[in-house]
Amino acid sequence: MTLKQIEELLGKDAKKLLAHECKTIPKKMLHAPSADVVDKIWGLSNRNIQTLRNLQAIYSNGRLANTGYMSILPVDQGIEHTGGASFAPNPIYFDPEKIIELAIEGGCNAVATTYGVLGTVARKYAHKIPFVVKINHNELMSYPNGHRQVLFGTVEAAWELGAAAVGATIYFGSPETRNQIVEISEAFQHAHELGMGTILWCYARNKAFKKGKTDYHAAADITGQANHLGVTIQADVIKQKLPINDGGFKAIGFGKSHPKMYSELSSKHPIDLCRYQVANCYMGRVGLINSGGASSGKSDLAQAVKTAVINKRAGGAGLISGRKAFQRPMKEGVEILHAIQDVYLNKKITIA
Repeated sequence: MTLKQIEELLGKDAKKLLAHECKTIPKKMLHAPSADVVDKIWGLSNRNIQTLRNLQAIYSNGRLANTGYMSILPVDQGIEHTGGASFAPNPIYFDPEKIIELAIEGGCNAVATTYGVLGTVARKYAHKIPFVVKINHNELMSYPNGHRQVLFGTVEAAWELGAAAVGATIYFGSPETRNQIVEISEAFQHAHELGMGTILWCYARNKAFKKGKTDYHAAADITGQANHLGVTIQADVIKQKLPINDGGFKAIGFGKSHPKMYSELSSKHPIDLCRYQVANCYMGRVGLINSGGASSGKSDLAQAVKTAVINKRAGGAGLISGRKAFQRPMKEGVEILHAIQDVYLNKKITIA
């Protein structure tokens, strides 16, 4: 996909997003994604040699190989959202092998999915594309629903099926947060001991994060702090929703903030909001990948490209997009994944 095609998909937002200069947190303060990210960042860390090798395997795979960026296909929605709701638009993905095929054909760095999916096809594919095992999930069969992420297996089981990394979710702000922090920090420590990377889904969950008609679950300040907690428990990559507003802490009247968070470190511009998320990932030392979000139909391609542009120009490390890809025919899913990757491959789209 050419720059002109990207501009056409961005439509009226093209100039706003592609010509923006970030005057909040300058790009010179960031640790920008680069081909030598494992050497430059993780080679100085406490990660062991096996972990470095597996992180390098992820960064060296797919169409974005050796760029410092990553495109990951996540297909774990069947557990929380139900398999029927997730796969009814395209039932072929009830078959685990089709999920792996989509990730490979889509040129992804890795595939992130469940123990069951990866365990079913491990001997055929573990050496062909890096596996990320999602070790916990929120299952919504229990009534009433809650925010408790449950471990579905062991870190050893992920290692045994050949995983390059494990992934987990913490619902920051929920009553279960503190228990989840302890549980996942211990799991991540063990994963590192075994030589696997770690990816944390840093999501905010609390009814109090909604004030009136405004939802602050994706506010830059709240998600930024979730990121900061995530990197503190040594996540190697942070997955976060793209921010849609700011001022969450002020609105909910809880948590600590500083006026400069809103007057100097961020603005209403979507790239500046995302830049604040990157800053909370140790100024980009830990890669921020934004989620692709739900499938909306015909607008998915444009939305995916827009999210990728915002993430890249903010200093993020890539996109993790699932439903926009697997809830449609495989050929169309591959096209969306390639379009996302084309944003990161385009050298004319730079960090703002």
